[in-house]
Formats: sequence, structure tokens, C-alpha cells
Amino acid sequence: MKIAVLGGTGLIGSQVVKILQAAGHDAVPLSLSTGVDLLTGQGLADALTGTEVVVNLTNSPTFDDASPAFFQTTMDNLLAAAARAGVGHAVVLSIVGVDQVPDLAYYRAKVLQEDILKAGPIPYSIVRATQFFEFVEAILSWTADDTTVRLPRTPVQPMAAADVAQAVAEVSMGAPLRGVRDVAGPDVFTLDELGRITLAARGDKRTVTTDDSAGMFAAAPGAVLIAADDAVIAPTTYREWLDRQS
Repeated sequence: MKIAVLGGTGLIGSQVVKILQAAGHDAVPLSLSTGVDLLTGQGLADALTGTEVVVNLTNSPTFDDASPAFFQTTMDNLLAAAARAGVGHAVVLSIVGVDQVPDLAYYRAKVLQEDILKAGPIPYSIVRATQFFEFVEAILSWTADDTTVRLPRTPVQPMAAADVAQAVAEVSMGAPLRGVRDVAGPDVFTLDELGRITLAARGDKRTVTTDDSAGMFAAAPGAVLIAADDAVIAPTTYREWLDRQS
């Protein structure tokens, strides 16, 4: 199949393209660097010619109140172009628990993206993943100073970006789910615990202080960021991933 991967040069997209190509598909990475702009629609029609599956891995440049407009515009442009091109399957990457955290503007924006896809003309699949291992240090930096990192006790179930890419690729190669597939890492941590594990592995002497009001994920109530029992559980553990980074 010809599979177009929007955001195909990014962290997840570049790995999805490699997996699809290794499986024998004509996977084409599309991004600003390849001349395709989802916000304006520039280059999209030509890029989707002959495409059977389109995978949207593009992301809003901000996590604030501007993010809904990004997803509204890009999804409208993508679905219109895909319908004209006769695309038979549209895949979007979203977030586990995204519809249960209304206090976060970015999560509301991702729900909007899902809703536009569901209401659109293309048979669809939504892959909801938990937080990526690769983003843990950025999460720590949001509430850190020279001596302390403040983190809430929010339960999380992170996973490796490589495992996210594998899940997206597998869904892209299959029939449209017309629904959602959750994927998650094999272990559950509280975010403050994950911070301590990360700092210890890095030899970072800063102290993690538990603060249930600290950072974006403090807004996530209960265990909403934990995958349901029917989720696909990825193989890579956080400690295995950390060992590979050293």
C-alpha cells in the first residue's frame, strides 16, 4: 500500500515510516520539510495522490489555548484532501485518558481532533498512547530549579517512542478500527517516583519533592492516564530504556 505519514520526519513518524517500508509498503514521509503544510493545505493534494492510508502524527506547536485552532484547521484540510484522493483509512495518534482531563487545553484540543476524525468521511483508527519515555526529562524540567524537582503523585504508565511507532504502524497496515486502541508501557509509576528513578539513573543529585499541584499533569485526576485492561501493553520497560541511554 501507499501510506502517507504526516509528521513523518519527527520522533514517532520517522520510525513509523521505517517500519512500514521494512514491511514492504510505500511509506511516504510528509512534513514542512518535504513541501507539505497541513495548516495551509499547500502540497497536500499532490502528496496524497494514489494514497490508500494516511497517518497524521503532526502536533500543535503549543500546549495552550491556541492548540484547538491548530487541530481544527489541520484536520479539516487533511480530511478534505483525503476524501478527494479516495483515501480509505485515516489514522491519528492521541493520548490515553485524553477525554478525562478537561482542565488541560491541549487535551481538549486532542479530543477535538478525535471528534473531527470520527465525524469525517474517511474510515478511521485512533491510537491512544501513554506518555513517552523520551519526554520524561522535559516533564521534570517544567517544575525544577537547581536543587529540587517538584512532581505530583499522578499515576502514569509511560512507554518507549519505538513501541508507540510499532503500534501506529500495525494499525496503519490493518483494516480501519472505526474506534480506539489504547497502548501503554508495562509498568505504572507515580510521577514523583518516576522522577526519582530518572534522576538516580542520570546521576543527578537534585531532590524530588512531592507536590500535587506541580506541573501540567497535576490536573489529571485519579488514574485517568493509566490504560484500561484491554490496552495493548508494550514490551520495553523504563529501566531497560534508561540503560540503553547510558
